[in-house]
Amino acid sequence: MKKAVVLLSGGLDSATTLAIARSEGYACHALSFQYGQRHSRELESAKKVAAVLGAVEHLVLNLDLRLIGGSALTADIPVPKGRSAAEIGHGIPITYVPARNTIFLSHALGWAEVLGAEDLFFGANFLDASGYPDCRPEYIEAFERLANLATKAGVEGTSRFKIHTPLIRMTKAEIIKKGHALGLDFALTWSCYEPTADGRACGLCDSCLLRLKGFKEAGLTDPLPYAAQ
Repeated sequence: MKKAVVLLSGGLDSATTLAIARSEGYACHALSFQYGQRHSRELESAKKVAAVLGAVEHLVLNLDLRLIGGSALTADIPVPKGRSAAEIGHGIPITYVPARNTIFLSHALGWAEVLGAEDLFFGANFLDASGYPDCRPEYIEAFERLANLATKAGVEGTSRFKIHTPLIRMTKAEIIKKGHALGLDFALTWSCYEPTADGRACGLCDSCLLRLKGFKEAGLTDPLPYAAQ
């Protein structure tokens, strides 16, 4: 089996991406980050998803991006709640973490080089997303070029790195349908930026609203408990 490094946040996009990589016959090495985000709930989900989907190993790296801040996810900045679809689809939100995906993909690339893996899977999606610049197809293409320019394996020609983004042009509903078809248990996943004290998803942050919209359009029921819907 070919090895692949799969970025796994614990959300439904990354979980579906891991399910896709596994269905394509890859031996998956899952990579998650404790980067100073508001809560550890998504990491708990990542560990469960990695175990259930049969990842060869699951590595969690510690990076304290709170020292940089600049995001509602890593600084004392309120998480936007109750925004309309038009508001969510306009501009780059304050939940954008500066250069986060570049940081994550760089670590994934380093691990792939050590493992002898040529394939990296990343659940980027830009159709039903919130305007994140590091989820666009042109960014993925640029990073793939960088990966093959900036590594020993790439320069010596022993590997040709490929960044797989199977969800990049899918709507949230299409992603959910794909995960469902692959047997993914969405109860294992987590999307909310700011869960309530009793452990429920808030139902009002951009991530919750996009997730709920996706399940409704997919004709499926979201198994997560919500404080508001």
